[in-house]
Amino acid sequence: MNRNAFDIAVIGLGAIGASTLWHFSKSSIKVLGIDQFSPPHTMGSSHGETRITRLAVGEGMDFVPIVMRSHEIWKEIEMISGKEIMTSTGGLLFDSGGKSWSKHGSEGFFKRTVHFAQEAGIPHEVFDAKALRKKHPEFNLEESGMVYYEPSAGFLRPELAINTQLQLAEQNGAIIKTHTKVLGIAPLPSGGVLIKTNQGEFEAGRAVISAGAWVKDFLPPQEKSHFKICRQILHWLPVKDDGFKLGKTPVYMWGFGPGAEDFIYGFPSLDGKMVKMASESFVERNHPDTLSREVTEEEQMAFIEEKIAGRFNLLDKQVLQSKVCIYTVTPDSYFVIDELPDFPEVLIASACSGHGFKHSAGLGEGIADHILGKNTKIDLKAFSWKRNQGAI
Repeated sequence: MNRNAFDIAVIGLGAIGASTLWHFSKSSIKVLGIDQFSPPHTMGSSHGETRITRLAVGEGMDFVPIVMRSHEIWKEIEMISGKEIMTSTGGLLFDSGGKSWSKHGSEGFFKRTVHFAQEAGIPHEVFDAKALRKKHPEFNLEESGMVYYEPSAGFLRPELAINTQLQLAEQNGAIIKTHTKVLGIAPLPSGGVLIKTNQGEFEAGRAVISAGAWVKDFLPPQEKSHFKICRQILHWLPVKDDGFKLGKTPVYMWGFGPGAEDFIYGFPSLDGKMVKMASESFVERNHPDTLSREVTEEEQMAFIEEKIAGRFNLLDKQVLQSKVCIYTVTPDSYFVIDELPDFPEVLIASACSGHGFKHSAGLGEGIADHILGKNTKIDLKAFSWKRNQGAI
C-alpha cells in the first residue's frame, strides 16, 4: 500500500468533520483528516465560544432524534476527556405574537417547536410574557407574546468540542493534516479517490467532504446553486446589574416579526461582563474566501437599533466586539448527506443553514456507521439528494 493511501479520508474538520473523524477512528481502519486551516479556527462556521443546543427542533421532526443522540454523545465525550463541552442552562423561545414567523425554512416555528416537544415527550413549559418578566427581567417581551421553555436546552463550546474530538481521533491513530488545502478530487482507475492537495497527493477508498462553506468547490457547476453562502455577525455587549448571569439566565431565541431576519438569539454571560447576541442574515455571498471578515461600526449600530432596542434590560446598548462566521444555507434548511452522483466513493456532508452544530455529534456517528456498513441509530435518508429537490 502507498504510504499516502487510507481507507477513509475526511476533508474539512469543523463540526461534522471532527465528529466523523473521531467515530471512524474507533474502527480498525486507516483514516485521514484534512483541513486547509488548523481547526478549531475562526474562518468557518464553528467558532465564537457558544452554540445553542435544544431538543425540540422546530426545523423538523427529522432532526429531533439526531440532537437527542448528540446529547448522549457529548456526555460520552465529556466522560472520556474530562472536559465540559455541553452546559444545560435551559432554553427560552419567544414569539412576539401577531403574524406567524418562520425560521430556517419552517413557517410557524414556535407552534412547531411546541408540537415536536409534545410528540417526542420532551419536558417543557409554555407561559406568557407576564410570567417571563417575573422569572427573567432581562427580556421585554410584548404583552401578546408567548414563551416556550425547555429545561434540557443549553449551549455547546464549539472550539472545545472540535479540538477534543480531533485529539481523541489522533489518540486512536487517525492522521490529521492541517494547513493542507484540497485542490481537487478524482476517481482512481482501480476504485477509490485521489485527493490532490498543496502538500501532495493522497489516496482513499472513500472520502467524506465536510468542508462547510467550501462545499461548492467540490460540486459540479449545476449543483452549486443549491447551497447559499451567508455572512453572519456575532456581537458581545456589556451586561449591567448582574444581568444575564450564567446559572440563572437560559439561552434564548426570539422571533419578533414575519421575516426570516426578524430574529435574535443569545446566551447567558460566560464572564459576567459581556453577553453574546446575534441575528441572522440570508444575503448571499460569492465565496467564503472573498467574504469580508471585518465588522463596521454601521453594522454594529444597526444591530443595536434594529434588533436590541426596546427588547432587553440589564444591558448597555453598545458593542464591545464582533466576529464574523458563515452559514451554508439550502432552500429548505435541510442538510445534504449523500454520495455524489456518478462518484459514489465520495459522500457530501453539509450540516448547514445555521442549525447544524447541535446535531454534529450524532451526524458524525451516523455518517461513519453508514460508510462502514454498521447498524446506525441515525437515519440519514431525510438528507439525501432526492429529498433535497433541485440538487440533482
